[in-house]
Parts: sequence; structure tokens; C-alpha cells
Amino acid sequence: MKLINIGFGNMVCADRVVALVSPDSAPVKRLIQDTRDTGMLIDVTCGRRTRSVIITDSEHIILSAIQPETVSNRIAGDETDDGEEDDDE
Repeated sequence: MKLINIGFGNMVCADRVVALVSPDSAPVKRLIQDTRDTGMLIDVTCGRRTRSVIITDSEHIILSAIQPETVSNRIAGDETDDGEEDDDE
């Protein structure tokens, strides 16, 4: 089981990730709102702007303040993370 850091000390199991999308499109915004209404939304942005939306195989939606490219690199095993900072501390 490979755990991926999705910001602020939060981790998600890489095997459970189905999709990683940007939150900018209207369908994704509707998906976030519908998931919030059903109680399946997990917000780990710590009050920051949502930059990526992680969809899991359990139909949970996770909002992260980390860029989708950075999360994708972490899933792929690249440790450089494109030089981005998490602002974790």
C-alpha cells in the first residue's frame, strides 16, 4: 500500500485513487456540491484554495490545495514534485 501526501500531513492510498482532476469546470463543481450534500466530501485544504479534486473508488471526493500535476508526480513515484512547496509548516 503506497500512501501519497496530499498536503498538510494528509495521506491517501494511491491504490484507491480513480481520478485526479482540476476543480475549474462546471461538472466538477456540481460533483463537489452533490458530494458535499451526501456527506462523502473530504476537504483537506485547510482553508486554502482548492487546486485538485481526487476521486476515489469508494466514491469519496477529496479536495486538496496541491496542484494536480504534483499529486500525479507523487503517485507516479517522482520525488522531485516539480519544485512546488506545500506550505505544510
